Amino acid sequence: MLDPSSSEDTGGESDPEVFPEAPRKAAGKPCGSSRTSGHSQPRQSTAPGGKTGAKDSGVSCGEEEERKERERREKEEEEERKMKLQIYVFVLRCVAYPFNAKQPTDMARRQQKVNKQQLQAVKERFLAFLNGETQIVADEAFCNAVRSYYEGFLKSERVSRMVQSGGCSASDFREVFKKNIERRVRSLPEIDGLSKETVLSSWIAKYDAIYRGEEDMRRQSQRAHLSAVSELILSKEQLYEMFQQILGIRKFEHQLLYNACQLDNVDEQAAQIRRELDGRLQLAEQIARERRYPQFVSADMEVLYVDELRSAVNLLMANLESLPVSKGGPDFKQKLKRSSMNNSFLDMGDEGDILSKSEVVLSFTLEIVIVEVQGLKSMAPNRIVYCTMEVDGGQKLQTDQAEASRPQWGTQGDFTTTHPLPSVKVKLFTESTAVLALEDKELGRVVLNPTTNGPKQAEFHRMVVPKSSQDTDLKIKLAVRMDKPPNMKHSGYVYALGQRVWKRWKRRYFVLVQVSQYTFAMCSYREKKAEPQELMQLEGYTVDYCDPQPGLQGGRVFFNAVKEGDLIMFACDDEQDRVLWVQAMYRATGQSYKPVPPPQNKTTNCRGGSLNQASPISLDPSQRQGVEELISAAPCHFDHAALFTILQKNTLQHRMKDSFSCLGWFSPGQVFVLDEYCARYGVRGCHRHLSYLKDLMECSENNVLVDPTLLHYSYAFCASHVHGNRPDGMGTVTVDEKEQFEAIRNRLIALLDNQITHFRYCFPFGRPDGALKATLSLQERVLMKDITTPVPPEDMKKLVQRCLEKAARINYSQLMEYAQIKGDPQAAPEKRLEDLTRLGELCIEVLQQNDEHHSEGREAFSWWPELMAEHAEMFLFLYQADMDAALQIQPVDSWDSFPLFQLLNNFLRTDPHLCNGTFHKHLQDLFVPLVVRYIDLMESSIAQSIHQGFEQETWQSVKSLTNNLANVPLPKVPSLPLSLPQMPSFSAPAWMGPLCDNTLQGINLPDIFNGSATSEDLFWKLDALQLFVLDLHWPEPEFAKHLEQRLKLMASDMMEACVKRTKSAFDTKMQKASKTTDFRVPPSVCTMFNVLMDAKKQCSKLCVLDSGQEQQYHSKIDVLIDDAFKEMISSLVSKFAAVLDGVLSKLSRYDEGTLFSSILSFTKPGMDVADTYITFVRQNQDILRDHINDELCIENMFEQWYTGSMKMVCVWLTDRLDLQLHMYQLKTLIKIVKKTYRDFRLQGVLDGTLNNKSYETIYNRLTVEEATAAVKAGDGLQGISMRDSEEEDD
Repeated sequence: MLDPSSSEDTGGESDPEVFPEAPRKAAGKPCGSSRTSGHSQPRQSTAPGGKTGAKDSGVSCGEEEERKERERREKEEEEERKMKLQIYVFVLRCVAYPFNAKQPTDMARRQQKVNKQQLQAVKERFLAFLNGETQIVADEAFCNAVRSYYEGFLKSERVSRMVQSGGCSASDFREVFKKNIERRVRSLPEIDGLSKETVLSSWIAKYDAIYRGEEDMRRQSQRAHLSAVSELILSKEQLYEMFQQILGIRKFEHQLLYNACQLDNVDEQAAQIRRELDGRLQLAEQIARERRYPQFVSADMEVLYVDELRSAVNLLMANLESLPVSKGGPDFKQKLKRSSMNNSFLDMGDEGDILSKSEVVLSFTLEIVIVEVQGLKSMAPNRIVYCTMEVDGGQKLQTDQAEASRPQWGTQGDFTTTHPLPSVKVKLFTESTAVLALEDKELGRVVLNPTTNGPKQAEFHRMVVPKSSQDTDLKIKLAVRMDKPPNMKHSGYVYALGQRVWKRWKRRYFVLVQVSQYTFAMCSYREKKAEPQELMQLEGYTVDYCDPQPGLQGGRVFFNAVKEGDLIMFACDDEQDRVLWVQAMYRATGQSYKPVPPPQNKTTNCRGGSLNQASPISLDPSQRQGVEELISAAPCHFDHAALFTILQKNTLQHRMKDSFSCLGWFSPGQVFVLDEYCARYGVRGCHRHLSYLKDLMECSENNVLVDPTLLHYSYAFCASHVHGNRPDGMGTVTVDEKEQFEAIRNRLIALLDNQITHFRYCFPFGRPDGALKATLSLQERVLMKDITTPVPPEDMKKLVQRCLEKAARINYSQLMEYAQIKGDPQAAPEKRLEDLTRLGELCIEVLQQNDEHHSEGREAFSWWPELMAEHAEMFLFLYQADMDAALQIQPVDSWDSFPLFQLLNNFLRTDPHLCNGTFHKHLQDLFVPLVVRYIDLMESSIAQSIHQGFEQETWQSVKSLTNNLANVPLPKVPSLPLSLPQMPSFSAPAWMGPLCDNTLQGINLPDIFNGSATSEDLFWKLDALQLFVLDLHWPEPEFAKHLEQRLKLMASDMMEACVKRTKSAFDTKMQKASKTTDFRVPPSVCTMFNVLMDAKKQCSKLCVLDSGQEQQYHSKIDVLIDDAFKEMISSLVSKFAAVLDGVLSKLSRYDEGTLFSSILSFTKPGMDVADTYITFVRQNQDILRDHINDELCIENMFEQWYTGSMKMVCVWLTDRLDLQLHMYQLKTLIKIVKKTYRDFRLQGVLDGTLNNKSYETIYNRLTVEEATAAVKAGDGLQGISMRDSEEEDD
């Protein structure tokens, strides 16, 4: 339905956008002169020597000027109003009887636009999702995508502008999100069993759920707005209503014009068309006779012009002739599907369901109170009297009995009835005293016909008495109260005369009944009838006051109700009654126009007052001059080109304000009416498209989104016409058309130039889809001198290049304004660098958006990517100036700018157009000295730390150091490479101190660090430095290779120094070590082994190029580490052998045949030597096992130790092959050999090594010696035997 305030508020106001060009310019001059006089007024009043009278004269002159200006403005508004009414008459006829155009059914459906309130609601829904306030389950990747969409798109100022321009729809929001997630999903790794299409579908479904929120899509208003169905095929009534809104026509004005034009009469409409066509033929002949031709570009076109006019009329005649006579004008066959939601709106083109009399049901409650009777004189005082009451012959009720001397009751009777005019009978009786009397005697009666408007107080009523009664002045006092039911809005006696109902001027009792929420009926009733005699449904009627009608007898004040094809006149006897009726009917009809009672001293309906503008036409049928003037005006005498310009402009403004994102496209109904108007009234196609271009360009210049395809189509039509190609069959070209075309062409070139320059703001995020491509194509078309000669590609390229250069400056200035960064030279270096980094992130985001959303230009021109790359370089050049200024003030040897390089380089190296471009090379040149300086300082720092660290090295394992710091919170390692150390000098920085100060929290430290603090610090620094350089991703291959080779060589040299210092420290330790069984391997020696093992592991990572080619310095350090390992193991095993040699030397003193052995035989020595050695072996095995973390090293060491020990014992026994072992020697060797064998087997030495030839020789010799001793000495071995036993000595 229409907005109730639309016709009333805007119907009489002038819209500054709909003036034709000439009147608007003319109207501008008086306004300017008025303002000039207004400003000059104070100067006159304050001039030197001015008098008071002069001041008063100036004020009165100013008031006179204002009055004249107001009168002129009112006159212009009235003329404009009349013009719109005349246009509406032509539109009515086009809609009522179309014979040239049809509503197109192949137009693309437009999407619902998003307004500011909806944008805010969408922002709140996505923010609620990000805050976890919804029930939508999503993974981290989807949340990151939504966060990026929310921060980068929804909160963007460009989106707000797009919404404000009315060119943004929910589909645009969805497409931007879809494009964003497609890029993200493509970068995700493949997952078995889950395709990326499935992920995309799932994410889109979740997006839709977030976007909709908790809205119920089925909840819609019962009465949809007209624009809600503007995309569908409309009925005639819907088209009438649409163009009432477009032209600001009031409902009652439409109704009056509808009736006056007889739009429901097919024959009258066909006759009107025939009259119009005849008038156009006569006009063509008159032009030919009087030679009043328009000014053409060629004089030869004058004859052709008349022929075109005749051909156009002949074509219209043929179209009219093709219509069937019996059928009349074509009706709209397409009907909108009915639905329960908006049937009240869609039925406005139909007559609607006819309301039957039985559906109008009223129910009344009556209260009858009988008070007393007066004038009862003929009865004896003691006689009994009573009263009865009944309604419409129904149930009777009786009062109490009373004596005739005091007939008073106060009795109330309650009744219900369905009759609006019921009959109430009250009778007075006395008891009959006759013996044979069957009924009491009636003394009098009264019959009343109460209404809901009747008095509520008790009143006296004269009773009708029998003829024989002496009480002729008998009166009864009673009250009849009739309550008004809720669905009865007003009632009373009114005169009425209509065309369909109440066809006789007669006084009737009317009731205004509300049947439902939207259905009201005006019903006339007779007495004692429940159903109305006649009724009229008020939907579609407009009620208003009117003047007395001559020829109608009865009634003093008049009002009427008018509808298409019907007019009903009403009259009352009282002015107040008329006001009540008009107000009640006004509320029932739902009309937008509010009737205003006429002044008492005037007889005409002069509505309007100071607030409402008077209509140029009168609703009063007695004064039809304005109506007749409008409908009888000959169409051929009007300048339909100017009228159509106004109509099309108002239609476009209405279209731009509806709920669809139309981008300038008319709805099917609007296209149909405009097509029919042009065909019927001879509006030239070129003029139509020129006017359309002007209106569309005006919208674009006011920041309203317009589809460039529309501009392209209209421009191509006009260009083809002006150059004589006859797109619509018209071969004549007027001078005015050519001049307008040239002016529009120049204006369009400037507009498109501005749009390409501001492409980020005219086409934000690539919306509307394909608009940038269409704009570029249109610009190329506009630059063509004619319709055949193409524009040289270089000219077009230079134009776009110039636009993009401007765009770079504009975009960068806008970015600086958005980032709120002020180039303050007094700011601290840290602040300048922080702002520069943030600005760099924004620049990258802008360039990524350009590539993602504005790359469609390559579809129009192959050189578009090249120009966009130049645009990006220009954009970065502006950033380069700020970058250079900020980096120049940074302190010397400050590495805080490396994150900026990584940020920019990571973006530039992945862009095929910007990689190694001008800005990229400048960035490399800027940071090459910084990188080289940083590596130099790091190399010096690491070398110093190695020298100082190994001089002060305690060779304690990092494991023991960290275990001793179990209760101390360990600081985090600085996160390279984005947080680099400050290195003002060659000394080692604080963050590269001992490793115990640089351990990682939350990780099992003993599993990571095995070596000394100096070695682990060295390896960590080398690895961090190489990782830093690797993360730089230096784009220039030569320098990147140089950096890699230098770092690998540096790592090799540092490791070589570390290995040599470790080997030197090991040799020193071994020289100082004891050779007795008290010797225990120091933990520092184990740490040295771990250092070499770590060096060997780190060597493959730190000293080998990524290409896999081992350089000679890597082979050298590898050999050095292996040699050092072998020497250190051999040295340690030699130390173990020296201890065993000492034990064997002690046993040698018991050799057979020596003097010392015979002396020692009497001492009976114990097993202390064997036990001490076995403890030595076991404890050193445990030390090595616990402190050396490389299993292969331990196995190798144990194998050499075991093999050397067995070989030494074997040699010792071989030297005594001819001697028999002493009992003490035998027992000690058996225990040492047996325990050694078992201990090394437990340590994992393989059987092949354990059972070597030396062991077999020893085993055989000791077994023989054991047997010999058993024969000689019996139990002298004390249970010690080479045989395996379950017993184990401690």
